[in-house]
Amino acid sequence: MNSSGLFLAIDQSTSSTKALLFTPNGKLLDQEMLSHGQIYPSAGWVEHDAEEIYQNTIKSVQALLDKNKGREKELLCLSITNQRETFVLFDRETGQPLYNAIVWQCRRGDDICKQLVSEGNENIVHELTGLKIDTYFPASKLRWLLVAHPDLRTRLKDGSALFGTIDTYLIYRLTGGKVYATDHTNASRTLFYDIEKMGWSQELCQIFGLEFDELPDVRESSAWYGDTDLGGCLNRRIPICGVMGDSQAALFAQRCFAPGGAKVTFGTGSSVLLNIGHEKRLSDNGGVTALAWVLQGQPTYAFEGIINFTGATISWLRDQLEMIADPAETEALAESVSDNDGVYLIPAFVGLSAPYWRADARAAILGMTPSTTRAHVVRAALESVGYIVTDVLKAMGEEAGVELSTIHADGGAVRNAFLMQFVADMNQLNVRAAQTPELSALGAVFSGCLGLKIYTSLDDLKNLPSGFTEYKSSMSHAHASDLFAGWQAAVQQVLYQPK
Repeated sequence: MNSSGLFLAIDQSTSSTKALLFTPNGKLLDQEMLSHGQIYPSAGWVEHDAEEIYQNTIKSVQALLDKNKGREKELLCLSITNQRETFVLFDRETGQPLYNAIVWQCRRGDDICKQLVSEGNENIVHELTGLKIDTYFPASKLRWLLVAHPDLRTRLKDGSALFGTIDTYLIYRLTGGKVYATDHTNASRTLFYDIEKMGWSQELCQIFGLEFDELPDVRESSAWYGDTDLGGCLNRRIPICGVMGDSQAALFAQRCFAPGGAKVTFGTGSSVLLNIGHEKRLSDNGGVTALAWVLQGQPTYAFEGIINFTGATISWLRDQLEMIADPAETEALAESVSDNDGVYLIPAFVGLSAPYWRADARAAILGMTPSTTRAHVVRAALESVGYIVTDVLKAMGEEAGVELSTIHADGGAVRNAFLMQFVADMNQLNVRAAQTPELSALGAVFSGCLGLKIYTSLDDLKNLPSGFTEYKSSMSHAHASDLFAGWQAAVQQVLYQPK
């Protein structure tokens, strides 16, 4: 095992591109970030300029190397993590994008999805992909694009145009068109990839009316993806090794390698992933099954829950109600009162997602009395994040038939000690809040370490030091159950629709 040298990582997210330097044992040394524009051509449509993303990749790497002169010779490889469902069509010869990248948030495929559901395709798509027919995923938006632009349909069919998620596009550009490939975690988010057979599905392509001359070669995350000099930033070529979609990469970085390992990313919304082992299982309660990673030919699966409003609830308190000036205030405010005084906030601002899946639900603050103060409402808002994460974890654990062990937390809200303690109390489990914020990039680097044989097993990775703050449940089971029952009763009031 040779652990000397450095890893260069690219984290290409929805809002920015980061270049980061890591040691093989996971220490973040430095980073540079460049934001890219958000393009809204029509209501509900979201696009990115894929050329801007590529140029920002090169610029951020160059800025990072300029700050760390003399360390280029230490680089072992480049690892990539990325926003998963965003896709782009690009020219086979030049790699230039032929249309703006269409972002996972874009809703232009809604009507196509409704049509496909009405035609009875929901079960077969769920069975093969583990996902739902939803425009969150690329297939319906790609169909829309090819109908709206028949020239692109022709080019995709004759092979002069290529399809790719952002990882594929960057790899193609960075290798000068020599490598057209993706990893399993990204391929599995397209809606035309079979997560059990681990390959592109002709049946799914036919359901969505898609015809390709060629699709990316699907490789394990730790595989070799060609060599690059990063557009001339380097005076030599280094291998690309370690490619993984951002949410799965965070699960990998948290070392949730065994069934029952769960991670929660606390952002604007929250992504919950629970390792369910090597056998594919489908959710019957509206959740989705993700291909967490594939290692030495063996897949690992996870249940995934997407919660659309968690951190955004705190932003709402600041921006709309003006109850706080800064989210950092919420911890002290919540702790300034002994309890929630019976107040519950249901964050159904854009409906309730997992595990309720009620798009018609609307937000509410329930249980207020003349004694209710600003602090009680703020506390109820923070608690709502803990309650709905608990809802998802309980539903996932019961359905998977696995016992949750430790909850691994990441994202901006892990700095809020009140929230982390509340999640620990509600679940009666320890919460480990990551001190390293760049977990998606770290997960890609760890995958690259396996590919370069710096580490030879998951046990090697598990034994590496990891920085976290641990919160242990300190609330009695009875009290936690009473609070959670109050939450569930409040949710039912919001969901109730009189005839």
